[in-house]
Amino acid sequence: MNYVDGFVAAVPTANRQAFIEHARKAAEVFKEYGALKVVECWGDDVPEGEVTSFTMAVKRKPDESVVFSWVHWPSREVRDQAMARIMEDPRLSPEANPMPFDGKRLIYGGFEMVVVE
Repeated sequence: MNYVDGFVAAVPTANRQAFIEHARKAAEVFKEYGALKVVECWGDDVPEGEVTSFTMAVKRKPDESVVFSWVHWPSREVRDQAMARIMEDPRLSPEANPMPFDGKRLIYGGFEMVVVE
């Protein structure tokens, strides 16, 4: 069964191009290890919430934008095996491909796909 890793982050708006370059490099590595698709989306219409919201969840600052991303895998097994190798891949080390955002405010998780239409 297909599997998805989802991510939400706050990225300094001034770092948009750096984020795109970072994401392209990472996507190449993820796909090399078995990801079917990597999707990165830059927030365009992300409203503030009263109780909760994307902006509140990542503690977005006024000079930041929300990014919503996902990686589509053929299965959780493929993802689990790939992630172990991805984390050790030198192309994604902080020196080779630094994150242009605060990784401490990155929200992520793995999800079993239950409806795809």
